[in-house]
Order: sequence, then structure tokens, then C-alpha cells
Amino acid sequence: MVVGRSGESQLTDENGQVTAHLIGVLSRTCRMLEAGIKPVYVFDGKPPTLKGGELAKRKDKRDQAEKELEAARETGDKDAIEKAAKRTVRVSKEQNQEVMRLVKLLGVPVFEAPCEAEATCAAMCKAGLVHGAATEDMDTLTFACPRLIRNLMAPASQKKDIAEYDFDKVLKGLDLDYNQFIDLCILCGCDYTDSIFGIGPVKALQLIREYKNIETILENIKDKKYVVPENFMYKEARQLFKEPEVIDTNNLELKWSKPNDEGVIDFLVKEKSFNEERVRNALARIKKAKAGVASQNRLESFFGVATVKSSTIGKRKEPEKKKGSKGMVGGFKKSKGVSGFSKTKK
Repeated sequence: MVVGRSGESQLTDENGQVTAHLIGVLSRTCRMLEAGIKPVYVFDGKPPTLKGGELAKRKDKRDQAEKELEAARETGDKDAIEKAAKRTVRVSKEQNQEVMRLVKLLGVPVFEAPCEAEATCAAMCKAGLVHGAATEDMDTLTFACPRLIRNLMAPASQKKDIAEYDFDKVLKGLDLDYNQFIDLCILCGCDYTDSIFGIGPVKALQLIREYKNIETILENIKDKKYVVPENFMYKEARQLFKEPEVIDTNNLELKWSKPNDEGVIDFLVKEKSFNEERVRNALARIKKAKAGVASQNRLESFFGVATVKSSTIGKRKEPEKKKGSKGMVGGFKKSKGVSGFSKTKK
């Protein structure tokens, strides 16, 4: 670890290049394989044109954070430095390429999606190639991913529960069809268009249930307090969710192999200055884990008892119900829209 100005810290190699992304993927891959989970990594390809506005907003926020970071450095405010520094973090294309290189050397399948990674993950899940998509992006459900898994990649120190969202139960619990669910998510906010000022998740669900689609909603809120964006590209956003650009899953095979020990050593130890003993210990853990994994099981068999949550949208809260480890099922919870899920203890 190299300590920078005013107490800022980053994991870097002896040349000052950031290595935290490589340490993270090595550690998490070990953890998943030891738990009996066979991971598949998918990276973003080119962003869709409609996402340009969202990317510009993120850049503006990073630029603002950079200014705040410089101001905090001048005053020596360590708390402000740490807070601003976190907001300036941006994963570079080179870092993504390094992670993909490491994953391949570890013998784990890795893909670069033609467009959004979440869309390709959803396609893999729909094709039955994987159990679910592990991501914090709730938009994954809008691509009709059968199962969304959150907190799987959270640091063990955070002790977060694994949450599995069941898409079919989401639709059933909301009493919406897929088209209505897409419109609900667009109203709640997505990366492809601005949202309507004054409409949050609760109001969005009420409007969708009453009017069924965005077109009819727009006709009926013309004289009300809501502010519709000047260029509300909901139709284009809807199409992106329904027909995203994804990899071809026909005849796609996922293969896990033994790690390339010397390739990993050359990369992490010789190029990135990792401690050789720690890297070899990690490789030994991975090989031992792979030898003991004959087939992939359900998440709850690794993390324990599932807790089923019910909806907090449009109804009173109900007490949690306990359910055994067989058959994780979902209720509903408010989270950038409404999503059904169950939790498993790590």
C-alpha cells in the first residue's frame, strides 16, 4: 500500500500503478470458488448512444468531486479528502483489460459484451447458462433477467446478506406484465432518458396501474404539476430494454479450467510486484476449490437460511417470514422501482 498526499491511500505496485482492481478480483474469485460458485465475468462493451447523457452527468459529478478534492487537500481535511477521493474513482479501459487477462489466467470464463454487460448477463440467465446475474444494477431486471443477485461481491467485512430477486415473482406481485414493468422502471429512472420531475417510485406504480403505459400517462398529466423532460426518449429506452444488443448464446459453452500458474505469477508478481507467496497460496486455494466443485448448486446451499421480504410499496409492512434453504422465493421491496427478492445469510 502506498500512502499519498494528505493521508490518501491506494493499493499500487512499485511503479505507482493502481492494483486494487486485481487484488479484488483475485480475492473474490477465490471466495466464490471456495463457496462452490462457478463465476462467469462479463464486461461492458460500447455504451448505447442513449446513455450519452447519463455518462456526461457522471463526468460532471467526477469533475466537481475533483475540485472538492483539491480544496480539501488545501485545508488538510482528511474526512473531506476521503469522501471526495471516493467520488473521483473511475475504472479505466486498461484496468478492465487487466482484470479480463487475470480472470482468463485463473481459468474462469470471461466475456466482453457488445453493449451493456447487464443485458448480456440477462441473456445468459434466460438461456439457462447461469443461475443468475450478480450485480448491483437494478436495471438488470428490466432486461427480464430471471434472477438478479445483489451483494455477492460485497467485501466480507461488510457482512451483507445475499439478496436474490425473482423476476417472475416481481411481475406477479406487482400485478404487471413485462411491458408495464419496463415503463415503470423508466418512470422510476434509468440510464437512457431523464425522468419526469415529481414522479417517484410510489407515484409511478400508481400511474402505471391506472393508465397501463407511459403514453396514456402523459395524456392524463398534462395539466398537473409534473414536469416532463423536453426530450423524453422513453420509446427509445423501452426498445433498448426489450431488444438489447447481446452476445449470441446459441451453442455458447462455458468452460472452467485449471489456473495457469506461471502465467499468473508472471503477471501479478513480475509485472505488478505482488507478493509471490500470497499469489501461490491463492492459486492453491483456487485449484483445491475447483477440484471439489463437480457442479454448481444454488446460492442458499452456500450461505444458509433465506429470509423472504414482502412489499413496502402501496401496502403496510408485514413481519418477515422465515423459509428453509430450498427454493429461494421473492416478495417485494422498494428499490429504484419495486423488486421481489429473498435474502440468504453469508
